[in-house]
Amino acid sequence: MIFVELADPKTPRVVELLEASHALMQSLFPPEDNFFLSIDELCVPSIRFFTAREGTVIHGTGALALKDGYGEVKSMFVDPEARGRGIADALLRQIEDEARRHNLEWLKLETGNLLYAAHKVYARHGFEVCGPFGDYPDAPSSIFMQKRLG
Repeated sequence: MIFVELADPKTPRVVELLEASHALMQSLFPPEDNFFLSIDELCVPSIRFFTAREGTVIHGTGALALKDGYGEVKSMFVDPEARGRGIADALLRQIEDEARRHNLEWLKLETGNLLYAAHKVYARHGFEVCGPFGDYPDAPSSIFMQKRLG
C-alpha cells in the first residue's frame, strides 16, 4: 500500500531523492532551462511538500506551490527502482486534492521535453499542453501543462 503524506524536505531519504532528481535534470538540460526548487525553497509556507512511501521506505516526492489563482506541481520524482508501481499517480492525486482544498481553479506544471514517462503520467491525469505561465520563459527544453480543477 502507498501512503502519501506531508513531509519535511530536509529528511535524509528525501534529500537523497531530491538530489537524484536535481542531478538528472542537470544531466539532461542546460542550466538556464532547469527550474527545480532547491531544498530550502521547498521549506516555505507557500509549498505543500509530500512524500510517497511503501511501509517505511520513501520512494517519491511531489509538491504543490500555492500561486495566485493556481497551484503548480513541483519536485515530482520517483526512485527509478520503484517506478511503475503507482507512486507518481498517488502523489499527483494528493497534490490535486490539496489544490482543491485551497479552492484553486487550475493546476499547472513545467517539465522537461525529454521526460517522456512524466508526460504520459501527467496526460493520464488530465493535464494538457499549454504555453508558459508565471515567470517561466518560453524555454526550448520545457513543456508546460495545465489541468482545470473548477
